[in-house]
Amino acid sequence: MLEYEFETVPCDSLDGYSLFGGVGMETVDHQEAIRRRATEGWRYAGFVPRLQRAGGFIETIDLIFERETPIE
Repeated sequence: MLEYEFETVPCDSLDGYSLFGGVGMETVDHQEAIRRRATEGWRYAGFVPRLQRAGGFIETIDLIFERETPIE
């Protein structure tokens, strides 16, 4: 059986520069979260936009993690 957890990551701590609110910008917080969860036995399974502006810029995402659990 699989167990799932979600971790919200802001997309406002960006690396890069843009005058257009996101064009050419890159998030970096997700990498730390995925590495940390991997050391705890979780696998990265994907992401879902959590908060998105009307113009399409994603402000936060939920990272999805899964791991095997013993069948009881």
